[in-house]
Amino acid sequence: MPLQFAADVSTAETDYGTVLLDQRSGRYWELNPTGTLVVKALLRGAEEKDAVEALVAEFEIEREQAARDVAALVETLRDSGLVTA
Repeated sequence: MPLQFAADVSTAETDYGTVLLDQRSGRYWELNPTGTLVVKALLRGAEEKDAVEALVAEFEIEREQAARDVAALVETLRDSGLVTA
């Protein structure tokens, strides 16, 4: 399901991935390059399965591991209130 950052979330890309700032709580989150790839895909409107395929292609990991990683990241982002979907 496509994602959108909550209105109070700011982002900045770095050499190591993406930093998220939840302005409501003042908490920072750091996404590594794999997390950044997943989030960018989902923000563009891709489905989770498409993000899995992007991970497999870019990082040559097993599809099952990629699926678990994508699901875990999306769950964490939602549980933290950083995204809406």
